[in-house]
Amino acid sequence: MKKLLAVTLIVLLAIAAFNNLDSTWNHGFYFDGDEVDGPLGWLLGVLFAGGGLLIGAVVLVCTALLVGVLFAGLGMLAVVGIGAVAVAIIAALSPLLLPLAIVVAIVWFCNRRNRERRSAMKAAKEAAV
Repeated sequence: MKKLLAVTLIVLLAIAAFNNLDSTWNHGFYFDGDEVDGPLGWLLGVLFAGGGLLIGAVVLVCTALLVGVLFAGLGMLAVVGIGAVAVAIIAALSPLLLPLAIVVAIVWFCNRRNRERRSAMKAAKEAAV
């Protein structure tokens, strides 16, 4: 299956390349009302298109940097705001969460007590040695 995919891709790329070879120099564009075609037209068209893409890439990077700097501060405000809303919702729902809070408190107390016992036993063992 992998070989079939590779062969298919190579054949499709070969078809695209051969299709492009016979009409490569037939491209043209209009510059100041005059048509420029032939090899020079193709070269200038590629040059202008590449220059436009380069300018677009520079503008995109600068815009991304500006938005990143701008939204970093706004992102922090959003995180703080979401945290405040979460605290307010939890405070509003606290009577409904009381049974869950009791279970969590019991589990937390048992874990803390076991951890304290283990650390006390470990300290006693180290003191005996």
